[in-house]
Amino acid sequence: MNLKPETLSTIEKIIPRYPQKRSALMMVLHEIQADQGHISDEAMEWVATKLEIQPINVLEVVTFFPSYRRQKLGRCWVRVCRTLSCGLMGAYTTGEVLEKELGCKMGHTTEDGSLTLEWSECLAACGTGPVALVDEDLFENMTPDKLGPVIAEIKKRAAGGVPTPTKG
Repeated sequence: MNLKPETLSTIEKIIPRYPQKRSALMMVLHEIQADQGHISDEAMEWVATKLEIQPINVLEVVTFFPSYRRQKLGRCWVRVCRTLSCGLMGAYTTGEVLEKELGCKMGHTTEDGSLTLEWSECLAACGTGPVALVDEDLFENMTPDKLGPVIAEIKKRAAGGVPTPTKG
């Protein structure tokens, strides 16, 4: 596996912190995901060998916790909240508009790797729903009539433009 030297160094420091190697599993997975953007099959095999556990034990953790990704994210990552408040305020309509305008289905990454579009659970902005995170920027009141500038920003980022920290 091709990890950055600093990632390998960090992993080597993490493992001895735990009384049993297997207890370092989640921390090691976070480091690998930060390095590579996702947890590949090769990474799971490497972690299993490193922590002296079975690969199925690694797979169980990776597939149970939604914070671990099996697929690499697009250059631009859009998450639309669909929890109760946002759902009632029109999040599903917002999601449909984004799917249509961005040419990407919810839960998928475009074939060119430019964009990942996903539903998200609560983004902690219930009073200003529907909301979405575009990379790490929160956009609020994302009703269909207000999506134009947000869609333009998403397309810019997906094309490789520098993210503009903008509040919606």
